[in-house]
Amino acid sequence: MLTPAEVLAAARALDGAERRREQIRLLSETHPAMTMADAYEIQAAWVGMKEAAGDPRIGWKIGLTSRAMQAALNIDIPDSGVLLRSMVFAGGDVVPPGRFIQPRVEAELAFVMAKDIAPDATPEQILEATDHIVPALEILDTRITRADPMTGRARTVFDTIADNAANAGVVLGQPRRGMSASDLRWAGAIVSRNGEVEETGLGAGVLGDPLLSVSWLAQRLGAYGDRIRAGEVVLSGSFIRPIEAPPGSKISADFGPLGLVTLNFD
Repeated sequence: MLTPAEVLAAARALDGAERRREQIRLLSETHPAMTMADAYEIQAAWVGMKEAAGDPRIGWKIGLTSRAMQAALNIDIPDSGVLLRSMVFAGGDVVPPGRFIQPRVEAELAFVMAKDIAPDATPEQILEATDHIVPALEILDTRITRADPMTGRARTVFDTIADNAANAGVVLGQPRRGMSASDLRWAGAIVSRNGEVEETGLGAGVLGDPLLSVSWLAQRLGAYGDRIRAGEVVLSGSFIRPIEAPPGSKISADFGPLGLVTLNFD
């Protein structure tokens, strides 16, 4: 376990990396004995700094919801991060140069809650408590290098969690109401970069059903005395692999009947 001083130092290092747009080396190399609990404590300390500076929490993101992504990090559970007000983009926005370090994008469904969610809420109860569902793009970024420059070792899930589950931004489409649980398994997207299809996927790729992903988050937060609140946005997890978004990328995610979400990177 890390000491409070080590947790704070790691959070400050992440904050500095984001401000300077320079990645730091793996925290799991600096602290070989760090645990998942340590990683979430670092994340909470870093998010706390942002909230104290006037950037409020608006919701949550769930990551590592596909078998392929979990296998890549040798785990069998998702992870979660926090959405902040400064992360929100509108569809069609242009991301200015230098805003991110190594941006990538994912396609997923966002739930906007009408009611608080109890930790033991069933998927059906979560759907009933949802005001509306929104097609979304998540912007990923890594304040921690993907491979350690000194050892070459790939980052671990602890690094990813500490780095706010690699979350950096979210693009929200138009609200959609009246969705059923069966619709969510079949909801999908065709995601293109500069007119070329890069990835396709379905909601069933998110733990079998995006509602199961939100249920997992409710349980995880409940274990720490927190919960999903009314008005919050929950990114339920990507049903595609991350797409690199270097400068000049024009990203288009066609969610079919749910609409189109676009974002451009200058």
